[in-house]
Amino acid sequence: MTFVFLLLIVLGCFLVYVNFLVIQPLKGKTENEMQMTAAKVSDQLNIYINNQNQLSQRILSNKDVFSLLSGSDYSRLTIEGLTRSRKLKDIMFQAIGPSLNIDDMIIYDLNGAEIASFIGFAGNPTSLVPFLEESGNITTWNGSGYALYRQPSNRISFVRAIMNQNGQVFGYLSIQLDQEYLKRSTSGIPDSKVYILDPENQLISSSSALQEGQELPEFVATKATNGIYLDNNRNYVAYYKSAETDWTTYVVTSKSFVLGPVNSVKYISILIISSLILFSFVYIYFSTKNLLLPIRKLRNQILRVNYSNMNLKTDTYTNNNELIQLNEAFQELLERLQESIDREKLALHEEVKARNSALQAQIAPHFFHNVLYLISIASQEGKNSLVSDMCKHLSDSLRYIVSSPYQHVSLTEELKHTKHYLSLIQQNFEDDLEWEIDEDEVFDLIQLPRLVIQPFVENCIEHAFKCTDPPWKIQVKVKVYNGLWAIEIRDNGDGFLPGKVKEILDNIQSSDLGVYQLQHNTSGIGNMGIVNTVNRLKLMYKNRLFFNIYNHSEEGKGATIQLIASMSKEFY
Repeated sequence: MTFVFLLLIVLGCFLVYVNFLVIQPLKGKTENEMQMTAAKVSDQLNIYINNQNQLSQRILSNKDVFSLLSGSDYSRLTIEGLTRSRKLKDIMFQAIGPSLNIDDMIIYDLNGAEIASFIGFAGNPTSLVPFLEESGNITTWNGSGYALYRQPSNRISFVRAIMNQNGQVFGYLSIQLDQEYLKRSTSGIPDSKVYILDPENQLISSSSALQEGQELPEFVATKATNGIYLDNNRNYVAYYKSAETDWTTYVVTSKSFVLGPVNSVKYISILIISSLILFSFVYIYFSTKNLLLPIRKLRNQILRVNYSNMNLKTDTYTNNNELIQLNEAFQELLERLQESIDREKLALHEEVKARNSALQAQIAPHFFHNVLYLISIASQEGKNSLVSDMCKHLSDSLRYIVSSPYQHVSLTEELKHTKHYLSLIQQNFEDDLEWEIDEDEVFDLIQLPRLVIQPFVENCIEHAFKCTDPPWKIQVKVKVYNGLWAIEIRDNGDGFLPGKVKEILDNIQSSDLGVYQLQHNTSGIGNMGIVNTVNRLKLMYKNRLFFNIYNHSEEGKGATIQLIASMSKEFY
């Protein structure tokens, strides 16, 4: 009876302790986490809006925008209008960069008429007049020159006035916000519903779409910018109003879910204290030495295991047979795992070498065919000294191609091989062909697969100059900066046909780790040149390679191929 009385006293003291030092702080922490969740969602939207603000600032920082918008009011169907639209699209492309987290970008004139759009979705508003009529009532528009505008289609736009440092307005820039991004900001919160409302209490986005006939919940109007309250449906509602967008984020969570952990702690605590007081002390004293310490050591060893550290040996001493067997099984598992990793690494390395060799072998036969054809022509014309020089160049090229084709070479060696090729080709074109190749000692540090530059040069010879009067020029420029290298192969030829550039880039994009089904590709030398070469570079550099191809804008003459990659030596 005395022991039972003492047990009840201990239990009562424990409940008081849990209520004041565990349950109440836990309840406050849960409510605080709800407010932080609402603030986090709002901050994500603020960051997204700030990104659009910075994007618009990059557009305004380009002085060409002002000169293009200050010209005559050309029709979009005239040459002048189309030229202005294209230049504005180029400016927008340079400002947006490779990542696109918006639906579209549109530039309007002072009257609100559309001039140019980056993508040109059919659902874009063709006029900004409705917004301009009500822009005077928007605080941010009058103060900072930008505003968030809800279109009749319920899409949200970031609108900014295009004006210079003197405050002169030339037009307006509208960024169509990504609706899916707004929705993603509200998702990912379990057992809660998130709503984002504008100052007119219109729904911007929500974690779950409202069903037909379903009404938006009614929220209590408060003067505070953030807080939490209990609504009529016994739900906790945390809200946070953004000072930048004036949007209010509401996080609605059921009271049972909010207080569920609190009640669980209360009931479980009673059961645990009642049982542990009776059994824990004796059990812990006799079991810890034989069980917990060896398991803890084994656990620490497991946590230390990583990809390059598979040879750990546990030094756990125990008399427990089960723990000894567990330790032996763990050591055996590590050994088998290490063997599997070694086999996988070796197989992957051999596979990459085989792929690279196969792709390179597809280019070499074509090269031999063209050069031997040129030598046969020179031989028929009786140019013996020329044939001798061409054979020497061909011999150097053959030695370069067949020597360890799966091994990488320096950029200096690749450029030297390209010079041999151009020397051979120039015997056929004489003074009509002019070429220039950069040279620098730092090129020895750049590693490439064999036959990378020469196929692009050969593509120029075979296709670029068919309808262009000589002299025909080919330039190979190399730049090294900030741990990157960049190669540009330029020509003054005909350029690529409309749609061909997109076709080539689509073929490269659809390649799998640089391996493309070349029989379906019709661009480049022998149905392989450009895509084949880029694929071999992708095998070497993977996601650290940037490839671009475009026609020159000046007079429509010539094209440029760009290769940019890291100088890191970790190829595979």
